[in-house]
Amino acid sequence: MFKAKLIEELAACLLEAERTRRPVEPLTAQHPEITVEDAYAIQLKVIDAKRARGARVIGKKAGLTSQAIQRLFGVNEPDFGHLLHDMTVEDSSVILSSEAIQPKAEPEIAFLLAEPLKGPGVTAADVLRATRYVIPVLEIIDSRIVDWKIKLADTIADNASCGKVVVGGRAVPADSIDLRLAGVVLEKNGEIVATGAGAAALGNPAIAVAWLANKLATFGEGLEANELILPGSLTSAFDGRPGDHIRATFDHLGSVSVRFG
Repeated sequence: MFKAKLIEELAACLLEAERTRRPVEPLTAQHPEITVEDAYAIQLKVIDAKRARGARVIGKKAGLTSQAIQRLFGVNEPDFGHLLHDMTVEDSSVILSSEAIQPKAEPEIAFLLAEPLKGPGVTAADVLRATRYVIPVLEIIDSRIVDWKIKLADTIADNASCGKVVVGGRAVPADSIDLRLAGVVLEKNGEIVATGAGAAALGNPAIAVAWLANKLATFGEGLEANELILPGSLTSAFDGRPGDHIRATFDHLGSVSVRFG
C-alpha cells in the first residue's frame, strides 16, 4: 500500500514539474530504494494521467541504446517511453523555451509500422517485415529532473526523458537500405558536432525496435500498427538553447532540422 501511494505521489510530482517547467530533485536521491520496476510503474501512471486528460499514444521509443548516450548519462542498459500526439513537431519548426525545460537533440532513424509487433520473440527480421517505412527524426529529449542528474530509474520514471520529436526527411522502405551503415552528420549552428551510423543503436536500429517490442511484452504492451517507433540516438545528445539551430543529415533519408527560440 505504501509503495502504491509513493508511486502515485512521484507520478504527480513529475506531472507538476512538466506543467510548471520547474525540474525536481532526482527521484533516486529522494527515495534511494526505487527500483527499475517501480520506475516503470511511475511512468505508466504519468501516461495514464495524460490519457485521462485526452492525450493519445502515437508511438513508443527505445532510449539509451547507444554507448554514446549511455556514457553521457552514466547508465548501462536501454529503457523505453511513450510518444504522445502533442510531442510531434514539423521539420524546420521552432521549439520555444516555454515548451521545454532543458532540451537536448539527438538524431534517430524512426520506424512507421504497418503491422503490430508483440513479443516475446520478436526479431529484427520481424521488424523489417512489419515496417511501412523509415524516416529521419530529431528526438528532443527533455528532463523533469534538475540538471539532468539522472540515474536509470529517474529517466525511466520520467517517460524515458521524452520531450518532442521533429519529423523530416523522406520516407524510405526499411529494406531498401542497410540500416546499420546509414550514416548521419549532426550540425549545431552550422558546425559539425557529431557523426554516427545506424549501428550505434544496439548494432542495428531494427534490433533496437525488436528489443523494445520484447521489453513491452513484459508489461502486457506491444507496438501497434501505424505507430511511430524510435530506436535510440545514433550520436550523443546536444543542448538546444534559444537561438540554436540543429540539423541532422542522413544517408538516403535526407535531413531534418529544428530551431530553438
